[in-house]
Amino acid sequence: MTRRFVVVILLFAVALGSAPLVAHHSAAATYFEDKSQTVEGTLVQFIYRNPHAFVYVEAPDPATGEMARWAVEWTSGQALNGIGITRETLKAGDHVAITGSPGRNAAEHRLRMRKIVRAKDGWKWEGNFQ
Repeated sequence: MTRRFVVVILLFAVALGSAPLVAHHSAAATYFEDKSQTVEGTLVQFIYRNPHAFVYVEAPDPATGEMARWAVEWTSGQALNGIGITRETLKAGDHVAITGSPGRNAAEHRLRMRKIVRAKDGWKWEGNFQ
């Protein structure tokens, strides 16, 4: 009986240890999910990766009017690929308007993507992600 118990415990431990773990930070800890802000400017970098893609845009700071580099967090590269957005969809130099949830620290110039529109051809994406 003791040997069987040990084998069962070991099998349970192996099964539990091999289960994928899912961890994710809370967006509400970084962004005001109940607020919205729009920035319009020039895309300087599109980082297409997991767990989150980022779009970097040079756009004015609403408080000072001075140009700032905005970090806009999007969903994962894998999720973007699933809806037809690739590494080639956005290019440095594109003029874009981005609407998103503003970061809790305004000095960081961060947004969580809700909508992006490229002026030259009207391409856009709008939605939510987890």
